Amino acid sequence: MASFKEKVLAVVKAIPKGKTLTYKEVARKAGSPEAYRAVGTVLKSNFKKSIPCHRVIKSDGTLGGYNRGRAKKLALLRREKAINY
Repeated sequence: MASFKEKVLAVVKAIPKGKTLTYKEVARKAGSPEAYRAVGTVLKSNFKKSIPCHRVIKSDGTLGGYNRGRAKKLALLRREKAINY
């Protein structure tokens, strides 16, 4: 059986370019709908470029954190046309 971390990384890896999910949506898809804060914990330790953790945003539409810096997250999302600000 896959661990929560493995499930989160699989969900995030499946987010297509140009799309985003919220931390809460990732938690729900990983089978633990109330574990949205734990999703952030998993993602802040992800340094694999194959896992597009920059595509996970807060429920209020703001960026949230990113282990490579918020400016980099914003630039990546703009380049992918995933956000309009």
